[in-house]
Amino acid sequence: MSATLPLTRRDWLEAGQRLLRDGGVAALKLRPLAASLGISTGSFYHHFKDFDAFLVELAKYYSGEQLAGNLARVAREAATPFERIVSASRIAGEVALPELIAAMRAWAARDPRAAVEVEALERALLDFLGGCFADMGFSADEAAARAFVLLSAASGQVCQPEVTGGRGALGRLVIEMTVAGAGRG
Repeated sequence: MSATLPLTRRDWLEAGQRLLRDGGVAALKLRPLAASLGISTGSFYHHFKDFDAFLVELAKYYSGEQLAGNLARVAREAATPFERIVSASRIAGEVALPELIAAMRAWAARDPRAAVEVEALERALLDFLGGCFADMGFSADEAAARAFVLLSAASGQVCQPEVTGGRGALGRLVIEMTVAGAGRG
């Protein structure tokens, strides 16, 4: 990122997510955050009242604006329920969502503000995936169970088995297994 361009609130929030993914909540400090953007700390205060306000917005960005943007992108890119799941999986990989989920969960264990947003994101993703599975013809309970399995696998909380083709191939296999028994319409 060039320091000559004015930074947006989103630039700060996404830099915060990178620090969180890479170093956990302990890495979330103003000076390293500004340094990661190649600027001084002064610009920060144009967007946030103080660092605590930044942390609140960072947690809310995760389950709100960022999630809404990613789901809108899925809706633009994919017509069928199966394609929506594949598109969401691809986007999750692009934004390193499994790593972010792990970091957010660790933060949530210490901060109830983050815990609320982690739960909101997970419920929204379960609703999204459950809707995709319901649109494939699964009952409400089957759709919910498949959504749970898929999100659990995608969150990366378990050591990943090695499969030919790596993590992307594993993700594709999990998707194929969870949609087994349904049409792909």
